[in-house]
Amino acid sequence: MGAEVGKWLLTFGLALAVIGGGLLVLSRLGVNRLPGDIVIRGKTVSFYFPLGLSIVLSVLLTVLLNLFSRR
Repeated sequence: MGAEVGKWLLTFGLALAVIGGGLLVLSRLGVNRLPGDIVIRGKTVSFYFPLGLSIVLSVLLTVLLNLFSRR
């Protein structure tokens, strides 16, 4: 059981590293904010919620997981 958990954690960690690297590359290309992102700025506080990016990532992950689960 320990070896299986270790493999899953390693896979999950690598996937997070790849996603994080992709996000860094996208931000350097100028894709910081997509249409649909929510930005609220007050005098002392600002709130940013990346709704557009969340939707794009959700669609991509859904397609990828469906491709891998059918094998």
